[in-house]
Amino acid sequence: MKARPTFQTPLPQRISLVTQTVSALRKGIRTGLWTGHLPAERDLAQALQVGRKTLRAALKELEAEDLVEVSVRSRRRILKPLSKRPRLAQRHTVGLLMATPFQSLHTRRMILLHSLRESLTRAGFESDLHVSPRCFSAHPARALEKLIASHPGTVWLIFGSREPMQRWFIENKIPCLIIGSCRAGLPLPSLDVDHRAACRHAGALLLRKGHRNLALALPLDSFDGDADSELGLRESLTPSPGIHLHVLRHDGSNAHLCRLLDAALASAHPPTSIIVARAIHAFTVTMHLLRRGLRIPHDIAVISRDDDPFFAATVPAVTRYSISIPDYVRRVSTAARQLAETGTLPPKTTRLVPAFVAGETV
Repeated sequence: MKARPTFQTPLPQRISLVTQTVSALRKGIRTGLWTGHLPAERDLAQALQVGRKTLRAALKELEAEDLVEVSVRSRRRILKPLSKRPRLAQRHTVGLLMATPFQSLHTRRMILLHSLRESLTRAGFESDLHVSPRCFSAHPARALEKLIASHPGTVWLIFGSREPMQRWFIENKIPCLIIGSCRAGLPLPSLDVDHRAACRHAGALLLRKGHRNLALALPLDSFDGDADSELGLRESLTPSPGIHLHVLRHDGSNAHLCRLLDAALASAHPPTSIIVARAIHAFTVTMHLLRRGLRIPHDIAVISRDDDPFFAATVPAVTRYSISIPDYVRRVSTAARQLAETGTLPPKTTRLVPAFVAGETV
């Protein structure tokens, strides 16, 4: 019988799927992809593309190694301290995260987004657009954990956000740039239009024109930039006596905004001027006032805090505030590239002061 040959070199090993899953989990913990707690089992299984049975076997190994432990609500808490997060020079993907589908964005935001993606592509970066209203909710942690677990190695540009979401990115040390305003005191980089300065200027202009009864239309789901708008307007009105300000907080629908405007016009101090946040709502206000037979600006003046290309075609041309899209894109693109290349940005707020476009509605 012929003897079986023997070899001095190690035999090839078959690596099980459980072992590969353990390795992927260790890497995620080591690089800081997850901190505090691991995502829920369902989200982890989906992100790693393995079955729940395989995932649980891998998690048992991590528990045996004292890397994680089961805590409240069966969440697995990470026990061992993480090594220093590596430099992000290998990160070439920029995630663009927003709550509103692309097709529902107003024209100016569409142009900005398209120009920004072109700029990032020319610089050698990929950009992925993600739409997730749940990430912008009052309790975004679960949705954010699922999203980040599915897209490791990504830095994020967040279009409009609220405090719970901002705090989650801080606590989890995920590199991001807030496109919009960040809650005061939170150490995140942000870039936004200076709505406070714009509305302060608008208020002073209306006072010089003799207006004493004013209105400000803001959406109920307002972001910090909208709060700045009210603050800036009140700053301009405070020194003057006999001023009445109606703040119309609407739900974004035409019907609600028009009802609030009708109620203000029927009040004891009907507004003779109105400043409107968001260009699309300025269209609604202008059309409704004309439908009521009011002459603009003879009976009531209208100022839009934001710009839209269609304003140039309206009659009368709407008075508004505008920023340079090329300058805005350049600033965002430069910050995004720095974030992708280094993983950090100074936690400061950058404000772009918009230009006043006189129009014909004041």
